[in-house]
Amino acid sequence: MFNRFTSCSMGKAVISGLIALNSLCAQATLTSYSSNGVDLVYSSVSDVTWTKDGNLLGSMIASQGFDTVVNAIIASSPTITNTPNGYISYNDHSFYRLNSIYTVTESDFVDPTGLTTWWGAMAFANYLNSINYGGSSQWRLPTAAYIGNDAYNTNTNGVIEGDELTELFYHELKGEPYYSVPDTITFDNETAIFWTGTELAADVLPFGRYQAWAFINLYGFQFDKFKDASSHAWVVSSGQIAAVPEPDSLVMLLAGFGLLGIAIRRHK
Repeated sequence: MFNRFTSCSMGKAVISGLIALNSLCAQATLTSYSSNGVDLVYSSVSDVTWTKDGNLLGSMIASQGFDTVVNAIIASSPTITNTPNGYISYNDHSFYRLNSIYTVTESDFVDPTGLTTWWGAMAFANYLNSINYGGSSQWRLPTAAYIGNDAYNTNTNGVIEGDELTELFYHELKGEPYYSVPDTITFDNETAIFWTGTELAADVLPFGRYQAWAFINLYGFQFDKFKDASSHAWVVSSGQIAAVPEPDSLVMLLAGFGLLGIAIRRHK
């Protein structure tokens, strides 16, 4: 026989179970969840999963130490392939061709705050794949599908894959041109400028493809940037990473379903 306390507990469990179910099935534009103890955010607009931490590299360095993290990154990804090559100026104003294989070194990780060259950012994404971070081995830098300086408010979703940073800024966080979207409730540690994984499209001398596209979060547009300059690395994984519920949440969800079934049978 159910007393008032039992009925109240059952109601709470049912409600908790329904909330948990709703969070797993929600199709909101941005959906926050955890997988393997890692906080993630799924974007239904771009169909990618972001790390909740916009400066995960800096956070890892802060918690584990610069040498530990950087050495692990270099060990997992000692080289980065540049496709295609380009040219850069030398002291005597001559030019020399970049190697297609770039060797990653400690100098690519500019300081302990997480600033890194383009090559370091690419290596960081590879490192996350090597440790299956959050349950995914598909981490990468966001892409720039619309190629052009000052590109803003573009929405290529459904046409060509990419432009995840632009779509996040304008279509999900509701940013406006030349106004930053700082300290959102969805993400942590958002910074000023982020690398994309897209190299400069045109072979423009003298620098050619020694550049990659970056997105400036302060103003909401992308621009071409030398790969040896510094920006932050915010990575994405295509699609939604399957969440692994915490044991307590799973127990509450199953209890909610069970008690909901009991309540339905008693009502009948």
